[in-house]
Amino acid sequence: MTEARFDDTIHAPVRLRICGLLNNADRLDFAVVRDTLGVSDATLSKHVKTLVDAGHVTISKSASANRTDARRVTWLSLSPTGRSAFAAHIRALQDIAGSRT
Repeated sequence: MTEARFDDTIHAPVRLRICGLLNNADRLDFAVVRDTLGVSDATLSKHVKTLVDAGHVTISKSASANRTDARRVTWLSLSPTGRSAFAAHIRALQDIAGSRT
């Protein structure tokens, strides 16, 4: 069981939502995360960079099967460290809210 630990990096609302989305998938397309959160490319890029710098998120790129040009798809994933930090942060929030048994 993960020990509760509040994480200031994850706690920012957009970053918390990014981690929540990525926690439920192996990886997600940058555009899917952007559209789901309803934020701009620049906003998402800024928050993803913060999560990458903290070691919580990894980025990979691949050719798009649906495109004939050189554009690539950017994939976002929670790293093992990120998954652990997210779980610990959620436990800390549950402790704060008094909803953990």
